Amino acid sequence: MRLEAMAVQFPHVEGHPNRVPFEGVLAMVNAPSDKAPAGARGHRVMLTREAAEKALPSLLGMAVDYRPGWDGHDARRKIGLLTEANVLGARLVVKGYLYARDFPEVAKAIEAHAPEAMGMSYELADARVEDMRSDIWKLTRVTFTGAAILLREKAAYRSTSFRMAANNGGVSAVG
Repeated sequence: MRLEAMAVQFPHVEGHPNRVPFEGVLAMVNAPSDKAPAGARGHRVMLTREAAEKALPSLLGMAVDYRPGWDGHDARRKIGLLTEANVLGARLVVKGYLYARDFPEVAKAIEAHAPEAMGMSYELADARVEDMRSDIWKLTRVTFTGAAILLREKAAYRSTSFRMAANNGGVSAVG
């Protein structure tokens, strides 16, 4: 097993009301997406392990967003921050913080869904596709520009996940 990881360390602040930790599976590597993501012109995609590993630094410090209805991306609704990214086996795992005090309605909406219902999706720029004519676009180079929290059934990769950490400043855990 090969492991690639990268993180930005923030000091622990017990009970911080606006910094609720989360973790999720953002995507699978070396596996085709279950459906075409937005921007892929109807093509399913496969993020290569090499592309994911090289792009790990571009995830750090990027925002996490959501869209009402939990069905896609909205880069203007930033509700959190990515602080860690790891390639663990076939999973691209991320951690970070949600701004739960700034967006209490969003934290409560996440809690209202069953933990297994929530997923994630990445946002990209400068993606390189090995063969644009292929049914499945093989992504050989990417720059991550953020991530979205959404319903797993709406994600391009159905095996993604999202969960908030244990109770912190009045916001309880998901999952």
